[in-house]
Amino acid sequence: MLEKRKEKRMPITLSLEISNLYKQDNVLVDHLIAPIEVVDISKSGIGFISQSVIPIGYYFNANINLGNDSDIIHCVVKVIWKEQAKDNYTHYGCEFVGMASILSYIFEEYDKSLGE
Repeated sequence: MLEKRKEKRMPITLSLEISNLYKQDNVLVDHLIAPIEVVDISKSGIGFISQSVIPIGYYFNANINLGNDSDIIHCVVKVIWKEQAKDNYTHYGCEFVGMASILSYIFEEYDKSLGE
């Protein structure tokens, strides 16, 4: 697979729920049925797989916990690419939108914890 991220990808196992998808003009898509499994994360975005159909260019709100309850990241995520994966799953690539660069320490600490 071609590397699409500028930042180092780190493996992660967590699930994510999307209650609403929206475009910049506030067009909403409600009620995604299938669960979402986040498979990797970087300072600039997340990769996940799902059986849900999620359009490119849409946004959603996410709360991401990297293992420390005090380091929950509340962010907006934009779907920027997708490709077919195995067994009716689609692999999605998303970027964080408007995340403060001060939060990069959370990813650095998570990366360090992976090496321990």
